[in-house]
Amino acid sequence: MSALHAITLSCQNIFIRFTFFLICAAAFFAISVTMLSALGVLPWLSMHAGFGVGSAIDAGVYIQIGLTCLVLMLAFYLPANARMMALENNHRKFAMNMYDIAGAYQMAHAADRSGAFSLRSEFDAVKERMAFLRNHPDLQSLEPEILELAAQMSQVSQELAETYGDAKVSRARTFLQQRQEEIEQFQRRIEDAQTIQHELRQWTHDVEIEESIAKSQLKRLRDELFELLPELSAQLQSSPDSQDSGASSVIAMSPPRAAE
Repeated sequence: MSALHAITLSCQNIFIRFTFFLICAAAFFAISVTMLSALGVLPWLSMHAGFGVGSAIDAGVYIQIGLTCLVLMLAFYLPANARMMALENNHRKFAMNMYDIAGAYQMAHAADRSGAFSLRSEFDAVKERMAFLRNHPDLQSLEPEILELAAQMSQVSQELAETYGDAKVSRARTFLQQRQEEIEQFQRRIEDAQTIQHELRQWTHDVEIEESIAKSQLKRLRDELFELLPELSAQLQSSPDSQDSGASSVIAMSPPRAAE
């Protein structure tokens, strides 16, 4: 698409220049013929014209002078159009040059960050970068001035490329990734500890409930047993076996102590 656009612009410029040449030539020819006709060297243009049913008049002189004025006005208008075209072409070339310089600088800066350049002297560093850009397959069509400017810009930003080199950036990213993994692992451990704590709290609560139920049941059994023992003692004292055997006697049990 870019190549087709460039071809279209070239054809348009050629056609405009050809039109400008034709208009200038027509203006020169019309002025020359009109001046020669006014001096009587050449005859005036002859053309009969009329309105309605009136008689026709020879309007060739007026038509010739009018066409000469029209072509002359076009000739005076074309320099302004030429200046606008020149400004547009300069703007287009400037935009294309800036785009090319930016692209070349990005390639040189990327190579500098990867450690492709090793010379420290300013002159040698610029030459090394220019050689790299000149041998790059994507920059073969660029002008040497553009490559030189991009190489100078890359040499100026050499310290920035060393600071943010690919190796240093890769180590920083690896370190941050490890820190992120450690944080995620620590977060998982915290979540596991919170889950275990919740289970232990729930388990302790369940055990306390079961222990309270067991104590209540034990207390109820003791109360029932203490109520039952006096009755059993009284029955044993009034049984017939105790009357026959004087030696054997049943001693009533003392009242049990209250359970704690």
